[in-house]
Amino acid sequence: MTKREELLAAAREAILIKDGPYGTEIQRAKLSAEDYAGETGLAADQKGNNDLVNLTQPQVIRAICDSYLDAGARLLATNTFNANRISQADYGAEALVHEINFSAARIIRQACDARTAQDGISRFVAGAMGPTNKTLSLSPDVEDPGFREVTFDEIVAVYREQAAALIEGGADFILIETVFDTLNCKAAIMAVRQLERELGREVPLMISLTLTDLSGRNLSGHTVEAFWYTVRHAKPVAIGLNCSFGADQLRPHVQLLSQIADTLLLAYPNAGLPNELGEYDEEPETTASLVRIWADNGRVNILGGCCGSTPDHIAAMARAVDGVTPRVPPKADEAMQLAGLEPFTIAA
Repeated sequence: MTKREELLAAAREAILIKDGPYGTEIQRAKLSAEDYAGETGLAADQKGNNDLVNLTQPQVIRAICDSYLDAGARLLATNTFNANRISQADYGAEALVHEINFSAARIIRQACDARTAQDGISRFVAGAMGPTNKTLSLSPDVEDPGFREVTFDEIVAVYREQAAALIEGGADFILIETVFDTLNCKAAIMAVRQLERELGREVPLMISLTLTDLSGRNLSGHTVEAFWYTVRHAKPVAIGLNCSFGADQLRPHVQLLSQIADTLLLAYPNAGLPNELGEYDEEPETTASLVRIWADNGRVNILGGCCGSTPDHIAAMARAVDGVTPRVPPKADEAMQLAGLEPFTIAA
């Protein structure tokens, strides 16, 4: 079977558990600036460059990966949210983008394969690509609405470089996550399609939207439904929501997407909302009880955690949905469905 077929088969048998974030766990390792930089020779201060840790402190990433495997995760995403040429420019580390992504994917591939060799349970690696710190839909200059810092083709090239290294390192899928700008997402889709043509095989996609307010829109203005109509041509193996809010606030948006998306539903909320210090206080059992409601109502296929989540949160989720029947995706609607910022259906 292809990796797409393997994932679909596994998702018919159980609700799959995705891992949580790496940033919080890296902070717990209390690395120094010298630890971050390692032997790279980079002149700029690298403290806080969590993506570089894949290259300079791989044992830290492997330990975090193993903790999520211990918690029950079967889908693990690489620690590469900012491992692209645009974001790494802030650290002067653009030249290391390929090595960072390759190392990130290789670490998780080896960890997953080692665990599968022990127990025979299939596990999957998603190469994560974040939104970059540039936006194609909006101008950063309020005095010049038409100005853009980057072009669509430049963003495509940035994502193409990252995706190629992730696949080379052993990723099964490319996860386009935390999509705040739909046009950036479309550039990432095009980049993966270009890579597919070069490799001569499918590179399955997962896509996850992030909302900027409780009305259910991303930063570029798409509603959840409109976003699905905008990206469904890419035939992602999973579509979902992450970040933004906790499970309680994301509930109606997960419900809507679950009703219309004819593919796997992926959801990895934050551990509640941040407190006044920007920290997350929601206990693992609280998060688990909230996502259990989604599972009981047949809304999800893959569950994980985003900001504030820990291996304990992931383990609690795994226990909460163990044995719950996974969601059955609806059949595709044959009506023509289009989207501006709002969805539009042309009657058949």
